[in-house]
Amino acid sequence: MDLDAQKRFVSLTNIFTVPAMTIADIYKQRWQVALLFRWIKQHLRIKTFYGTSPNAVKTQAWIAVSIYLLVAILKKRLQLPGNLHTILQIPEVNIFEKNPSFK
Repeated sequence: MDLDAQKRFVSLTNIFTVPAMTIADIYKQRWQVALLFRWIKQHLRIKTFYGTSPNAVKTQAWIAVSIYLLVAILKKRLQLPGNLHTILQIPEVNIFEKNPSFK
């Protein structure tokens, strides 16, 4: 139940040994993960993850976050106009794109 919006939500599950509130909390956490990946796709320009291991995904995500933050710092220090998304698109450089000349 969303007390702020006065709405009741109904969820179906086949897990009968877990309290309803726990199921709702799990779904809420899952939704936060989905929102995080949406933000990553929109802002960090990660089109695909090139590795499948947890370490590879974390490494690629941290590199993208680092670049995003470096550009944000440059934008602020240089007082660049425009939003961060536009500034990230200007160089048209995406370090995560595969280059066939590098093996």
